[in-house]
Amino acid sequence: MTETPQELEDWTTGLAAALGVQDDVPVAELLNVTREVAHGVTRPAGPITTYLIGRAVAQGLPFDQAVAAVHARIADHA
Repeated sequence: MTETPQELEDWTTGLAAALGVQDDVPVAELLNVTREVAHGVTRPAGPITTYLIGRAVAQGLPFDQAVAAVHARIADHA
């Protein structure tokens, strides 16, 4: 199945509602950081990183700081 932006939007909105997530989901930013990790570290690290960003944000770390920490780790990994 080929994903379209509308399919992704529908999936994200529906899943967020099902999970009780009321904040806006930063889809573009999450996709970008996941891609960067997958290409800069190893492919399986991409979704795990996204999960860990979510956990960090749930524990109170601002999203921008979580993403910045990931970028710092990618730079250290190189």
